[in-house]
Amino acid sequence: MRVYVSADLEGVWGVVHGEHTFRDGREHDRARRWMTEEVNSAVEGAVRAGAEGVVVNDSHGTMRNVVPEELHPEASLITGSPKPMGMLEGLTADFDCAFFLGYHARAGSRGVLSHTYSGRTIRRVSVGGREVGELGLNAMVAHHLGVPVVLVTGDDAVAEEAREVVPEALVVITKRAVGRYAAMCPPRRRMLGEVEEAAFQAVRRVAEGRVKVGPSGGPLDVEVEFTDPGMADVAHLVPGSVRVSPTALRFRAEDALEAYRVVRAFMYLAISVER
Repeated sequence: MRVYVSADLEGVWGVVHGEHTFRDGREHDRARRWMTEEVNSAVEGAVRAGAEGVVVNDSHGTMRNVVPEELHPEASLITGSPKPMGMLEGLTADFDCAFFLGYHARAGSRGVLSHTYSGRTIRRVSVGGREVGELGLNAMVAHHLGVPVVLVTGDDAVAEEAREVVPEALVVITKRAVGRYAAMCPPRRRMLGEVEEAAFQAVRRVAEGRVKVGPSGGPLDVEVEFTDPGMADVAHLVPGSVRVSPTALRFRAEDALEAYRVVRAFMYLAISVER
């Protein structure tokens, strides 16, 4: 049983501000340890359930957040950025299931630190006419590879998204949004225990053949709206992109994997624009 883990930071217990999420933030080192402990709880649950290979991909910002020497001894770590597949680096069809840990709600929605990939550049992403965030698009890629997403952790807002886009997944709410920069956090030890138990149950369900996913299909119309027209100007350099408004581009992708790669290309081009 092989388990893939994509670990973000904004959805982690206690994380509510840029000082937690930015590399030079005053509380970033504390948040890194909170993140590592949540990942370790999930890995421990997976190992107890029989997982023999767990790969953790650090998926936030610089992608150097998980504290390597404190990571569970049974887990391998993919760290550093840029990586060709970003938040999904290392994910292949050889994995039996995936965990998305510390995830957050999509851009424009309620939820702690909600955004989609890059809050500075991307206002909205839709695929096949449905608005998606990181959870939705990443899950489409996993399903395209035949890998079910069986555990999601994050605030109550991303939990709502998870029930819609990955109904097969168990969900652990790490905190409840009070505002975009505030949350009600439950007792930490209890929450970590819930993560471990959910990971255990998720892997058991996969082992027992109770979780199945189908491919996402294609082709897929991808639309990305940027925060200003200048960003759309440079992202329009991507061959096959179509300008649909001063701030938005559309692209017809063959499948979820190409959709993901195009959104990433749009984002990196948009980030290059000086404001």
